[in-house]
Amino acid sequence: MGRIERSVQIYAVVNFVVIGLSHALRPRAWVAFFVVLRGHGEAGVLAIALLNLIFGSIIVSFHNVWSGIPLVLTLLGWANVVKALAYLAFPAFALRKLQGLSDERAHRIAIAGVFFLLLGALFGYHLWRTA
Repeated sequence: MGRIERSVQIYAVVNFVVIGLSHALRPRAWVAFFVVLRGHGEAGVLAIALLNLIFGSIIVSFHNVWSGIPLVLTLLGWANVVKALAYLAFPAFALRKLQGLSDERAHRIAIAGVFFLLLGALFGYHLWRTA
């Protein structure tokens, strides 16, 4: 594995762990954040899409690995790019998805946080194993 691919994996671990902890510990804050963005209509959707595009395009541009555990990160990068494209091209679709967010469903954000933490642990383990 090259230095650049390793750097992108570190970037992903940092993002997954920080955002995962935040989602798991403060799911209602995330619900409030997304509700605010939903209130801004298509402009709010653009903000979400751009966050996904930034994360995904960094991975896609610098982490072209198609085997082993790093393959998962490459696929997640492409998934973020595709999600960004869908939100940018079809903002009404994203707004419909945002309608389902509420304090009563904040546990879904917490579950996503646990998933992000597991991804961070997986990629962190891989980095440690290949050091």
